[in-house]
Amino acid sequence: MAEEVSLLSSPSESSTSLLSEISNASTRAFVFAFTVGSCGAFAFGCIIGYSAPTQSSIMKDLNLSIADYSLFGSILTVGLILGALICGKLTDLVGRVNTIWITNILFVLGWFAIAFAKAVWLLDLGRLLQGISIGISAYLGPVYITEIAPRKLRGAACSMSQLFTGVGISVVYALGTVVAWRNLAILGSIPSLMILPLLFFIPESPRWLAKVGREKEVEEILLRLRGANSDVSDEAGEILAYTEHVKQQGDGDHGFLKLFQRKYTSSLTIGVALIALPQLGGLSGYSFYTDSIFISTGVSSDVGFISTSIVQMLAGVLGTALVDVSGRRSLLLVSQAGMFLGCLATAISFFLKENHCWETGTPILALISVTLYFGSYGLGMGSIPSIIASEIYPVDVKGAAGTMCGLASSISAWLVAYSFGFLFQWSATGTFLMFTTVTGIGFVFIAKLVPETKGKSLEEIQSLFSF
Repeated sequence: MAEEVSLLSSPSESSTSLLSEISNASTRAFVFAFTVGSCGAFAFGCIIGYSAPTQSSIMKDLNLSIADYSLFGSILTVGLILGALICGKLTDLVGRVNTIWITNILFVLGWFAIAFAKAVWLLDLGRLLQGISIGISAYLGPVYITEIAPRKLRGAACSMSQLFTGVGISVVYALGTVVAWRNLAILGSIPSLMILPLLFFIPESPRWLAKVGREKEVEEILLRLRGANSDVSDEAGEILAYTEHVKQQGDGDHGFLKLFQRKYTSSLTIGVALIALPQLGGLSGYSFYTDSIFISTGVSSDVGFISTSIVQMLAGVLGTALVDVSGRRSLLLVSQAGMFLGCLATAISFFLKENHCWETGTPILALISVTLYFGSYGLGMGSIPSIIASEIYPVDVKGAAGTMCGLASSISAWLVAYSFGFLFQWSATGTFLMFTTVTGIGFVFIAKLVPETKGKSLEEIQSLFSF
């Protein structure tokens, strides 16, 4: 098993150490699976970041109106909701690996539709396909990595994979300044095209195999993942025993009805709330309207984008190194506290700007506040909610729970993205004070209700919520 990463390591040293641990502690099958998860997250980030640097060139080349481009941007969220609706049932029905095949094919089709679009309908169709893929893979990726990783590497591997979402966004932002939008779409398809041949070599989740009655394959898959000389009998026995226990506890309810049983109330509340908190705390507003925030407070957009991107990635690397050392809960608390302070400082900067106070320092305060917000998000709230949501649900309701979490994230993101422009016009200060309130409530929620899951097997974690 992997040795713990030292708290004294620098982010770059910790990242290198983590990659070394994954390589040393895991087999080729797990490394392939980890690579697939990382490339999938990178593709996710490329899609999220694509619309910002390409807006003016797409509108000019295709002669689009503001309304046309707004539809192109917002239809991604429609796809997210559609993907969230089907992700749970799809992954339970055809398995984790087959679903990864589906999502990456949709990614490629979406990019090609955008790259070769001559009319707005094909542009929108490509974006819709991408949204559906993201809606499925946003929950599938963490679930798959969580179900196959050794317990001491589970948090770090999943967090490292999710870190590549931020890398994808930053890369597309940078390439978008020098590459034409059609060529950028072709480049965006490369991560998914790279994943497709790797899918022939990655194993199915042993927990899904146990769920569907393929018990004989569980130990075989675990040996592939842990190494042929590893003793996996205890791990296989624990998976099979817990799966059988869950089946015996079933009372005839299926799908969503089963998810709403009293015994799942705590895990459902924690999972859905953690997934929705970053969105309701202003993430979509900060992400989609960063340029407006900087311009309104007198900050150079180029300086702002570069600063926030670098800080978010460094914080993500640090969070990845610490997630299996300091634990999920403590990082969530630090991350949420930082987002709270970032929102509060942003509100103060707009208050000072509106009242013409400290005009020379306001742009600096605004830049620091936005950087603090994104850096804090990258440290914990960017990846850990998905990790915890993929850990706390038993396999019999994991599909339905994935759908619920996906819907919570997509709908809350859409609400904030849709309303932010109107709220910003009403009162910029008031808008960020609202986000400050939500992040403050989120801090209290995490402190009171979210348990620590570091170092526990999935079956041990899920037993915490069995009452």
